[in-house]
Amino acid sequence: MRAARLSVLTFTAVAALTAVTGCTEKGSSGDSDRVIDVTATDSKCEVSKKAFPAGHVELAIENKGSKVTEVYVLFPDDRIVTERENIGPGTKQKVTAEVKAGDYTIACKPGMKGDGIRQEVKATGGSVAQRDPRLDSAVAAYRKYAQEQADATLPLAKTFAAAVKAGDLEAAKEAYAPSRIGWERTEPVAESFGDIDPKVDVRADGLEGGQKWTGWHRLEKSLWQDKKITAEDKTLADQLITDLTDWQNRVGKADITPTSMANGAKELLDEVATGKVTGEEERYSHTDLVDFKANVEGAEKSYELLKPVAKENNAALVTELDKQFAALNTLLDKYRADKTSYDFTSYDKVGDGDRKQLSDGVNALAEPLSKLAAAVVTKSS
Repeated sequence: MRAARLSVLTFTAVAALTAVTGCTEKGSSGDSDRVIDVTATDSKCEVSKKAFPAGHVELAIENKGSKVTEVYVLFPDDRIVTERENIGPGTKQKVTAEVKAGDYTIACKPGMKGDGIRQEVKATGGSVAQRDPRLDSAVAAYRKYAQEQADATLPLAKTFAAAVKAGDLEAAKEAYAPSRIGWERTEPVAESFGDIDPKVDVRADGLEGGQKWTGWHRLEKSLWQDKKITAEDKTLADQLITDLTDWQNRVGKADITPTSMANGAKELLDEVATGKVTGEEERYSHTDLVDFKANVEGAEKSYELLKPVAKENNAALVTELDKQFAALNTLLDKYRADKTSYDFTSYDKVGDGDRKQLSDGVNALAEPLSKLAAAVVTKSS
């Protein structure tokens, strides 16, 4: 599951803003009226301007507070357009975007909790630069990939649900991890599927007020910790299939962009390095390495589709990303005897030193990956 987010209230594909997280090359915006300074503290979220021309816009973020913060750009209905997480005290980040005219919200989230401190802003007039047609092809290919993953997930999830409904504890355990691979591969763009993520992949500590715990991890707890299947679990198994079928139907209409592919891959790897690597994701089943591998595969698919454009704009970045993806995949292969299978070492058997090595490997990839979005929209000079 992705880290805790501001609530996604609706699902309507609106291609209104394409965002880029990370450092930008020269020639991005350059105009002072297109740079918005965002100053975050523990109690304030100050923006240097409330209105700006549509087109290229840069958010120059500085965290002057004592807590780690996040900064979001939101549609009026609270759907997340883009975000930058884990901005430490005293640090700066940049988010470059191409925006169409319309209303947005910039939200700072000190402590990475709650709804955040918000400022309403408006993009006026102007237009978004024409996109390289190869990037449109990349989006189409990634959507096809996501659809293939969703289509393949349903039969596996139905096998898992059937075992739960039959009360077959061991069969349900066996079917659990395989049923999650397709979902984990598409997590770079999970936000584009609306409210599916909190329905199918939330952990107990990620629940919002009043939210019922449903999905894979609720059943995981029953299977491994409680060691029994209840009548409620059988109902939840049916609900999981309903929600995953909904996901399958949403993929074709999801608002996926080149930069959401790149940014989502980077944010997902950040989550792996700071959260999943601790074992908190699959805390009962210890099937974490299956998730890790699927996450890396999904991120790498996004990268490979964007790579031709990125290579033209930043060849050195592509060289580094090729190197770090290969290194991380080699590291993960240490934990499975068959490189074609997803039969990984149980994560509770992976020691602290090895977990740190995994975290370091993910971080080594996430750092250059943070520059991918800029590389696919900004030509180097």
